[in-house]
Formats: sequence, structure tokens, C-alpha cells
Amino acid sequence: MKGYKKYFLNKLLWFVITLVAAVILNFILPRLMPGDPVAGIVARLAQGMSSSTGMKAVYEKYAELFGINKPLLTQFFLYVKNIFQGNFGSSFTQYPRPVLDIIKSSIWWTVCLQFPAIIVGWIIGNTLGAIAAYVKKGFDKVILPISILIGNLPAFGVAVILLVIFAVDLKWFPTSGGYGFDLIPTMSWQFVWSVIVHYQLPFWSIVLVAIGGQAIGMRSMSIYELNADYVKYARFMGIKDRKIVGYVFRNAMLPQVTGLALSIGTMVGGALVAEIIFSYPGLGYMLLQGILGQDYPLISAVTLIITLMVLIANFAIELIYGLIDPRIKAAQAE
Repeated sequence: MKGYKKYFLNKLLWFVITLVAAVILNFILPRLMPGDPVAGIVARLAQGMSSSTGMKAVYEKYAELFGINKPLLTQFFLYVKNIFQGNFGSSFTQYPRPVLDIIKSSIWWTVCLQFPAIIVGWIIGNTLGAIAAYVKKGFDKVILPISILIGNLPAFGVAVILLVIFAVDLKWFPTSGGYGFDLIPTMSWQFVWSVIVHYQLPFWSIVLVAIGGQAIGMRSMSIYELNADYVKYARFMGIKDRKIVGYVFRNAMLPQVTGLALSIGTMVGGALVAEIIFSYPGLGYMLLQGILGQDYPLISAVTLIITLMVLIANFAIELIYGLIDPRIKAAQAE
């Protein structure tokens, strides 16, 4: 237990260091974008104004409101203070709507799209990879090429293929949105069915990409474990193959669990592609809108959420590994 405590503190230290670096970059990078977002807001508000003095007064008012007229270091400490208070400020592009409201209205679309898709893709991919490694023969010759093909297709490529075939050509599913544009969000069956129909193409575009990569990884790890010395020794001792295979696939699953944690951690970033292609109203689509509108508060808030999810997922899997992986346990005991 003493060894694990040292292991835990070491991982916690690196978590904190990485988080601090991420927060600094998250603040600086959006501000390196060219252009002045406040000038864009003022231009929209000051339409019809002919007085340059009036426009300057409006600009100074909004510059003070968003704090961009303050020194960069002052802006940073204000940014950190607001993070701890859960205050991400007001959106530049949707002013005066708070960024937190935008995130609340978008995050559930992303979570409900990404989380099930990643889990389904992970389960199907690992099952196919394990079967391909164990059965071999014709099954492996079919699964491996298909997995390599799908796994190497870019996410936007799969999304566009599904969009063209099933939405444009066959017209089985809608091309964009999270629900019909003529509907108001309610608990009516018409609205729920519209959400389900709009959900299909983004969902399966993510699942297909996940299946390919997971199947390849699981097949490779399973083949490696099946040829390990402990498997040969166990078979020589007459242990039942079913029991041996159980240990083999449990060991092969360790790297795949890491991949699952990272997939869940980065699901908001991965959502960007599917949500842009299908105009799905999640965080990825909101991030794109923020980038196009030079919306510092919105960009910073969304990227901070992505960063936190990745870091927490990594930290959690490292702690779980310390408990379940015998190699790490042995290193802790030394």
C-alpha cells in the first residue's frame, strides 16, 4: 500500500503540472487569433451610426465589459478566478448569452451521441479482433482487411460517405440537425422520433471508425498473448483451453481499456467532425462557431472541457492500472 501511495502522488503531481500548462495554453492560444471580436460586435450594434465618437464610446464600453483592454497578465488572473467560480463570461458571438448556458444546452447532445457510440464501437471492435485472432482461417482474412480499411479512413470521410449514400441518394435519413427544424423540443413522440432519426448517421459514423481501430489493436495483442510462453506452458500442463483463453484476452484487454479511457476523454474533440458534417447541435459544432466568430470565452470554455476530460480519463486509468496490472504492482513493491 505504501508503494501505491507513492505511485498515486507521482501521478497526481503530473496531473496538476499538466493541468496548469493546459490552462495557460487554453488562455493564450485563442488570443493569438487574428482580428478583433469586439470590433465585430460593435459593427453589428452600431449599424446606422454616423458619429465616430459614438462608435468609439460603444467600442470602449464593450472592451471594458469583456476585459480585453486590460494587460494580458491581468486578463489571465481574471480568467483563472472566473474558472474557479464557474463563470466563463458572456459569448462574443451570442452576446449577452452566458457561455455556461451555451455549454449546458450543447453538452448533452454531445455526450448522448459520443458516449454510446464509443462504447458500442469498442465492444464490437474488440469482439471481432479477439475472434479473428483465435479462430483465424477465413474469419481473420475477412475481418483484418475490412478493419484496416475502415480504421484508416478519416472520420470526416466515413461521415461524408454515410451522408451521401443514406441521406442524399437513398433519402433514408435527414442530412443535418439534431431534430426537425419545424419542431419545438418537447416530450412528444413526434419530436422523440425526429431526434432518433437524426441521431443515426452521426452515431454510426463514429461507431464504424471506432470498430476498425479497436479490432486491429485487439487482434494484434491477442496474437501476441496467444504465442506467449505462459500459454505454451499452460497447454503443456493440460489446462483447458477455455481457461487459458480467458487469461489471454484479459491480458490483451489492458491496452484496449486505455484506448477506451482516451476515447471517452477525447469524445468532445472527436465530436467536432461528426457534428460539423451533420450540423449536429453539440459542443463540437459550438466550438466551430466560436472559432469562426473569434469568440474567446466560448473557445476557451469548450477547449478547457476537452482538456479536463482527457486529463481526468488519463489520471483515472493510471490509478486503475496501478491496482489491476501485476507488473505495476511488482514495481511498487520494490
